[in-house]
Amino acid sequence: MVTHTTRRTASLVAIGALALGMTACSLVGDTGSGGGRSDQEESAPEGPAEEDPGGDDAGAAPQLLGDGSTANTGPQPEQPPAPEPLAPGEEPPQFVVFSWDGAGEDDNQLFSRFRELGERYDADMTFFLSGIYLLPESERLRYEPPGHQPGASDIGYLSDEHIAATLEQLRLAWREGNEIGTHFNGHFCGPTGGSSWTVEDWVDEIEQARWMVQNWRTTTGLTDEEPLPFDYDQELVGGRAPCLEGQENLLPAAAESGFRYDSSGNSLQLWPQQRHGVWDISLQSVPMPGRSFETLSMDYNFMVNQSGEQSGDPAMWPTWQAEMHDGLMAAFDRAYEGNRAPLIIGNHFNQWNGGIYMDAVEDLITELCPREGVECVSFRQLVDWLDAQDPEVLDRLRGLGVGQAPPGGWEAYLAG
Repeated sequence: MVTHTTRRTASLVAIGALALGMTACSLVGDTGSGGGRSDQEESAPEGPAEEDPGGDDAGAAPQLLGDGSTANTGPQPEQPPAPEPLAPGEEPPQFVVFSWDGAGEDDNQLFSRFRELGERYDADMTFFLSGIYLLPESERLRYEPPGHQPGASDIGYLSDEHIAATLEQLRLAWREGNEIGTHFNGHFCGPTGGSSWTVEDWVDEIEQARWMVQNWRTTTGLTDEEPLPFDYDQELVGGRAPCLEGQENLLPAAAESGFRYDSSGNSLQLWPQQRHGVWDISLQSVPMPGRSFETLSMDYNFMVNQSGEQSGDPAMWPTWQAEMHDGLMAAFDRAYEGNRAPLIIGNHFNQWNGGIYMDAVEDLITELCPREGVECVSFRQLVDWLDAQDPEVLDRLRGLGVGQAPPGGWEAYLAG
């Protein structure tokens, strides 16, 4: 088991019953427009030759990749010890995953706020980067979204200043132990979004997201910026689809693209299972205080249940903030005292209703992550732990219902 006392020192359902899968984008910048463009493969420039990593010399320069936008700098720092199988009769940790859709740094500086908070409270997180957040709008025609005109996007492109700020946060986040996943690119939802995409469409969208991260130095012209300190071919092992749409075709595409997990569906608070060889670790139905239904474990869904898609009465903001906090805390208690299923929480870098959802998440991080037996981890760290477990033990864990404590206690339930 990973514990908070050893991690750093070792260094290193939804909107009522009607719209469980509804989620939002991270609204940064202005919406881009469509148009024709030259072929992306032909326009990709040749990068510099890879530098010699320096053999066994620990102080060697990083190995630049492609055009120098990314670099192989060795194993990721600030990681917990390698996970081990649960011992017979050992209770599992209570995992909590805080994840962020979009992951761009704008003038609200929410990426930096929560990255710093995670570092302070030993909480590793997953930041799902939208690929176009590293693509200037002037270069938007390089993006060819499935079923749309080149350059089209339902979220905005970032300014050069915000691209540089996002790059800085990505570097720091990775070096501090967090994961950089993908929120794909243009955030299309509805009839022309992910729900209508084929497996081949999803593979193409993944490849374009990867290309944008690996070639920002060429597309932005920010040649004085440091490379991202990871090989994105190795770092990118999972994502979350916009609006949680299209998972049935996304899962086989994710497997083909080398993903280890996907968080694009909706589920109950149960232990995850694999589909198409990919861990399905979806958002979950959690209590909605004062209501007769549960909602999805995401800030946007709490908001829509409270004020719709627009900001509501500021006099209600304290009440609504408490509702999200208390609902997610009830979900935590239900798991912690019951089946110990990982609690999956999704968020956006957005100031909806005066930023109350950001404040509620901050309170949860400060309250939950220091607790004994609680591990605030990234999705990648969670699947590392799952992969290390005996499959029969995981089957036993999946046999427990929502909030169901093991009959006879953990020692008896997992004794064999």
